[in-house]
Amino acid sequence: MSLFSDVPQAPPVAVFKLTADFREDSHPQKVNLGVGAYRTDDCQPWVLPVVKKVERLIVEDESLNHEYLPILGLPEFRSAASKVALGDDSPAIKENRVGGVQALGGTGALRVGAEFLRRWYNGVNNTATPVYVSAPTWENHNGVFTDAGFKDIRPYHYWDAAKRGLDLAGFLDDLEKAPEYSVFVLHACAHNPTGTDPTQEEWKQIAEVMKRRKLFVFFDSAYQGFASGSLEKDAWAIRFFVSEGFELFVAQSFSKNFGLYNERVGNLTVVAKDNENLTRILSQMEKIVRTTWSNPPSQGARIVSKTLNSAELFDEWYGNVKTMADRVLLMRDQLKAKLQALGTPGTWDHITQQIGMFSFTGLTPTQVEYMIKEKHVYLMASGRINMCGLTTKNIDYVAQSIHEAVTKVQ
Repeated sequence: MSLFSDVPQAPPVAVFKLTADFREDSHPQKVNLGVGAYRTDDCQPWVLPVVKKVERLIVEDESLNHEYLPILGLPEFRSAASKVALGDDSPAIKENRVGGVQALGGTGALRVGAEFLRRWYNGVNNTATPVYVSAPTWENHNGVFTDAGFKDIRPYHYWDAAKRGLDLAGFLDDLEKAPEYSVFVLHACAHNPTGTDPTQEEWKQIAEVMKRRKLFVFFDSAYQGFASGSLEKDAWAIRFFVSEGFELFVAQSFSKNFGLYNERVGNLTVVAKDNENLTRILSQMEKIVRTTWSNPPSQGARIVSKTLNSAELFDEWYGNVKTMADRVLLMRDQLKAKLQALGTPGTWDHITQQIGMFSFTGLTPTQVEYMIKEKHVYLMASGRINMCGLTTKNIDYVAQSIHEAVTKVQ
């Protein structure tokens, strides 16, 4: 009898199960619109040219070795990452009240922030503080905060299925009703999974309520630059909240905008009230990291750091990011146009109104099932599709498949 006989089988992670099913499918026209990774128009992964260049520089740099990095990570990476989020001219940076923690991707940054909040926010070891995540949200948000020890994870209104857009009224109402000092996880841009972001005026309304109600802001920023092609536009909400005097966290991921999916390059930017508070916060985060991964890996952080800290390499990277963003925008335009040309029932304006890697199509679970089983087009049960999975070669087939699903399946 095994000591682990009573361990139940955990359900597979949906998006990776979807990819496994796709790989096993032998249909010649199969399409994978599930996993959130950039693909070229040939449906291949893309190593950014600037990344290849920097990797060669690292290999040839005789001064580098494989000694441990500091517990909080590569200093020049941490500072450059925070500057990307907040802007080079950020008053908070100039006031020396911004710090960073290198993490294992955006997920690691979220986890370090969640662990710290559970231990030290609004009372020591306060597991009862409500944590609000959008409905719907990236599935890992719930798991990260639950595993960090929070007992009260609540949804806040976000997606309006009827109008296929933001439910601002419901969002604001939830902010008004939330207990003071609640934690709100906000998507900085390119909301996952809906691709629907508040406008700047709507962000201002959200910030006003959060400030008045003393709510804590935890931004998840996974798509800066990748969403619109503009680093400034995609970071607008973060920078506005900082300008309004918020103490906040920003979980940053460089998986998408550097194409470094398997390097797990993330940063937790901390904006504190002052330097004295920042120093104490980082000291506790250092203890959390020490017992989690002890010291972070260097390769991905060095790639990002060398790129962001060189004007020439930065400009080249910005061009690479814009290439990816522009291809996604083109696929949005073409998919909408093809669905409208087919006369597909319903409105499809949301395809181009949304932004970033994902689109919340509005397809029902039964329509998704039809797409997968009958058309071999793989997408999440929620109807979310990765726009990067569309190419000039498969977009007609995908549009026709969506048309059939909408007209044949209720």
